[in-house]
Amino acid sequence: MSAGQGSTGNVIAAVCSFFIPGLGQLVQGRLLKAIIMFVLAAALWIVWMGWIIHLWSILDAALYKPRD
Repeated sequence: MSAGQGSTGNVIAAVCSFFIPGLGQLVQGRLLKAIIMFVLAAALWIVWMGWIIHLWSILDAALYKPRD
């Protein structure tokens, strides 16, 4: 399976991040980024700003290009 931008893997990762911020990054094997996304979204949802990180998480997963 191709891991380039727009690949099926990125679409699945973006859908995962739609449900849980950072889950898409975790599916892509980016543990540190997944933790950052999850913690930031959780912290900011307390003040109703978590949707910003949530959207960032989805877009980051969808547009991710691994380094060769």
